[in-house]
Amino acid sequence: MNYAASLAVVVLLTFFFPLAVRVGMSYDVSRSSVVTTMLAILIFVAATVFIRWQVARTREASATLELARAQVNREPDNPRAYYVQGEHLAGLLLRLGRRREAAAVIDRYASLGGARESEITALRELLMQAERRQKRGS
Repeated sequence: MNYAASLAVVVLLTFFFPLAVRVGMSYDVSRSSVVTTMLAILIFVAATVFIRWQVARTREASATLELARAQVNREPDNPRAYYVQGEHLAGLLLRLGRRREAAAVIDRYASLGGARESEITALRELLMQAERRQKRGS
């Protein structure tokens, strides 16, 4: 189901709800049964939209990660190769929850000659924040 079809279903349900209540009441179906059924359908639609959004977001992050890795593999000694779409590879890895990989990337980036100390410090701070969040969560 594409986004236009999802939107069409939501619009259809919006206009169908008052009609469903009237028809249900004419057949002696309680209003609460109709409302419960419609809410279940709306929750299903909302869950579908949310899941599609999450999948698209994850797919985009994975594509960006692959692009960044390929860029670093092509030019491992270039500090600018660690950036893709304005984001550092380590920051992207941290956002995806891959702390060990991010730590390794930060160490490689720190060993490069052209890497700025302020960027390295900021990346290490992000790593420490991610580790603190992980400790608090477990």
